[in-house]
Amino acid sequence: MELTGAKIIVECLIEQNVDTVFGYPGGAVLPLYDALYDKSDKITHVLTAHEQGASHAADGYARSTGKVGICIATSGPGATNLVTGIATAQMDSVPLVAITGNVPVTLLGKDSFQEVDISGITMPITKHNYIVKDVKDLANIMREAFEIAVSGRPGPVLIDIPKDVQTSVCEYKAATPCEKELVFDRLSDESLEEAVRLLKESENPMCYVGGGVIISDASEKVRTFLDLIDAPSCVSLMGCGAIRSDSHRYTGLVGMHGSKVSNVCVNNCDLLIVIGARFSDRVVSKASSFAKNAKIIQIDVDPAEIDKNIATTCHLLGDINVVLEKLCDKIKKPLVHDEWMETVAQYKRRFPLLTNQESQRASEVIHALNDILGENDIVTTEVGQHQIWSAQFVDHKNPRRFLTSGGLGTMGYGTGASIGAQMGNKNSRVVNIAGDGCFRMNSNELTTISKYNLPIVIIVMNNHTLGMVRQWQTLFYKGHYSQTTLDTPIDWLLLAKAYGVEGRRISPGDDAKKILEEAFELKKPVVIDVEIPLDDKVFPIVPPGNSIKDMQGVVEIDLI
Repeated sequence: MELTGAKIIVECLIEQNVDTVFGYPGGAVLPLYDALYDKSDKITHVLTAHEQGASHAADGYARSTGKVGICIATSGPGATNLVTGIATAQMDSVPLVAITGNVPVTLLGKDSFQEVDISGITMPITKHNYIVKDVKDLANIMREAFEIAVSGRPGPVLIDIPKDVQTSVCEYKAATPCEKELVFDRLSDESLEEAVRLLKESENPMCYVGGGVIISDASEKVRTFLDLIDAPSCVSLMGCGAIRSDSHRYTGLVGMHGSKVSNVCVNNCDLLIVIGARFSDRVVSKASSFAKNAKIIQIDVDPAEIDKNIATTCHLLGDINVVLEKLCDKIKKPLVHDEWMETVAQYKRRFPLLTNQESQRASEVIHALNDILGENDIVTTEVGQHQIWSAQFVDHKNPRRFLTSGGLGTMGYGTGASIGAQMGNKNSRVVNIAGDGCFRMNSNELTTISKYNLPIVIIVMNNHTLGMVRQWQTLFYKGHYSQTTLDTPIDWLLLAKAYGVEGRRISPGDDAKKILEEAFELKKPVVIDVEIPLDDKVFPIVPPGNSIKDMQGVVEIDLI
């Protein structure tokens, strides 16, 4: 049948089982929005307050559901407003398809109204991108974009579609989406045998688990593997949820803001098994001293990550599920490391994860939240001190339940992500933990939350400052608080009320759990303003340039 390009876009979305998209209309995508209007019974469109909010919402939808997130923007400023969200998805390997409109093909390159070379702009921050100049190519490009977004190491793909391509007509034939293929063509028997030998020879093995485990839905396989090799495991920020935080094998975050236990174990292990993690600078810190006593096995689907930051002894390239299944088959008999596991248990008793400061308010509020959250509820965060406190103290029980911007560190991410997570998980409660500095960047998305009556609870950790920047200024810049004090008289509850959203305040001395429970019982969107001290800090911390063994702010318990 013959369809316009706009209708072909929508039909291809339906082919790919897309049920929700996030976007903001404009002149260059009017044909697409007209086509979406006709299919509103099959695709829900969520109108965000800003295109950046749409990109973050698509990201949160993708991370929490495992599906491809879709965002739509018009040409020019609409398209460029997606850039930060696309870069966020690229850094954290999130499958995203961004669809932008553009001026007609005949006007490209002529500085036309609202024209921008969005494919050129986003080339470094996408897995692939397209500009469609012939409607006959459109359906195949749409299908290829989805395949690229999810294959191997996932990532964002952008499709730029000029307006006349959307209105042109051509023959359309429906197609069935390709099944995702598990990648393991570079996995050799030699590398598997070497890995098995290293595992069997090790006396003090340690695992370091990253976001790749969650992306590949391999959390159960990893937990089985840990039991088989009898080893503890730390996680990266992106790996939170891959290992249950109440497991005796879990040691917490590793690296700059990792637990002392994790960092000590990495330094004292004789074998480090790295699964779906990329040795980021925030984990490794001083590379020359990272795990220097250990041999290293790295398991990853992306060959570009092998030996990029840290040299490995052995690497296994392929989908984590396939690699771990083959490893487990070869190991067969469970390994035993009783003495090492007891040593790790002693480390956990000796170095409990406590904030080494007078106030414990942030952790108290998060612990109160833990008492209320269900196992399938979702926590999103912005970026800064509250993000690390959340990673440290939220009870991580299941994958895809903790969404945060890890690689890019995008302030303003969490509010949009919470919208996407709530739309993709209507039976779960979503809580966005924010700082006052981050929240004011994208608080306009309260418009979206209110419009769709999404029961999202936003907890604003309000210390009236850019907390993490101030912490660095205190520790490393002689207390020169340049432009970090947020002394504007914002009343977050009045702002929430202006958007038609409920507001609550948790003041010092208030029962945090009681107020949180009241907010949850409303089953409406709620903003909660939590007063925390100006100079509460994230501890432990590894000063820049130091080894991960050189941590500040560690609490040590005398076991004698």
